[in-house]
Amino acid sequence: MINIENVSMRFNLGIEKGFSIKQGFIDFFDPKSRKKKKELKKKNMFWALKNISFHIDKGEVVGLIGSNGAGKSTLLKVVSGVMKPTKGKIQVNGAISPMIELGAGFDDELTARENIFLNGSILGYKKELLEEKFDEIVEFSELKDFLDVPIKNFSSGMVAKLAFSIATIVDPEILIVDEILSVGDIKFQEKSKKKMMELIKGGTTVLYVSHSLESIEKLCTKVVWLEHGEIVDIGKPSKICREYYKKQLGKEYKKS
Repeated sequence: MINIENVSMRFNLGIEKGFSIKQGFIDFFDPKSRKKKKELKKKNMFWALKNISFHIDKGEVVGLIGSNGAGKSTLLKVVSGVMKPTKGKIQVNGAISPMIELGAGFDDELTARENIFLNGSILGYKKELLEEKFDEIVEFSELKDFLDVPIKNFSSGMVAKLAFSIATIVDPEILIVDEILSVGDIKFQEKSKKKMMELIKGGTTVLYVSHSLESIEKLCTKVVWLEHGEIVDIGKPSKICREYYKKQLGKEYKKS
């Protein structure tokens, strides 16, 4: 379903200055200036992912765990096509529904009603489908009384509710999920978890990032542990979560 082969992702952490004729003139005639700039650029290079390789079969639910900055979200963006890897290749067989930055495809000036159609079209849904599923989206989002309010007046939780409701109106072949089960109030969190379980049972392939080891163990069939952009281990959720917890806190992991 998804094949990730020797994928690396590099970023330049330096702040690039705008080009000026004066600086260009200096660089052209001053080898030391060119050398200094080249060394600074090299120093600012950061590899967020380093030679990542693993395979996800159809229907698998793969969890990504690791410390902040381990490369989890970067990997999701590369797999979903938001970013192009510096090295390596990714083969995806199936349509992807990414839930990485909920509400990223919204227009703050438009109402919730208008954003349902805007965001839905960005996700590839036809207008006819959105019209057919409109009431279902509204009911799930619990935002019936706010349909004609510009979403710039929404809380982050309300935006997340609307985005999740739009993204899950159909059963996607591949679902890319980044910490979305912790958004909204407790009631909505339970609804989103239930919806996720329905998608999983329906055969949706899932790549899921979370800091909650409990949800990783409950939802996933396989776990990939990342640190500093590299794979530490891959295996069964119970084993990998236990090893990760012990490494982080120096004590045995006990389920709550």
